[in-house]
Amino acid sequence: MNGGVFRDQVVIVTGASAGIGKALALNLAGQGARVAIAARRAERLEQVAADCCALGAEALVVPTDVADEAQCKALVEKTVTAFGRLDMLINNAGLAVLAQLEDFNDLSLFQHVMEVNFYGAVSCTYYALPYLKQSQGRIVAISSVGGKAALPCNSAYCASKHAMHGFFDALHLELARHGVSVTVICPW
Repeated sequence: MNGGVFRDQVVIVTGASAGIGKALALNLAGQGARVAIAARRAERLEQVAADCCALGAEALVVPTDVADEAQCKALVEKTVTAFGRLDMLINNAGLAVLAQLEDFNDLSLFQHVMEVNFYGAVSCTYYALPYLKQSQGRIVAISSVGGKAALPCNSAYCASKHAMHGFFDALHLELARHGVSVTVICPW
């Protein structure tokens, strides 16, 4: 296991079963972090956990649908129970729907995108906040260029990512006095 900035830090990564979330979990594990990995697909999480453990890290698998507030609360509680604290929350879970608004049969899918991308990040952050204040930790929100500029056929996605920016920008101001950092990252 390599030493690094995140050695012995306890980190939750949502959306960790694939893509950016998986890469973050593995990178953090390689730097010695203890990772709690969350996503809906338990079997994929188990493989990511095995890969993290192969790097010498501790990994906790917590199958979680971030659209369910109770599961977000349980994710944080299980992490703190297992590792004793929380140093960083990475809100990475998300989804996109490629469609024009007029092509939606109803608004249920639009609402689901908001529940996952925006409210999932809000819920995880809300329940993690007391622990992050104790550790003067970090909150990371994985957004998108779609949170800064509109993309055609992505109204639900862009709306959810714009909401994330407003929320986390405000939270940054609220938490500065507590020593908690808030970072929004916009991959393309």
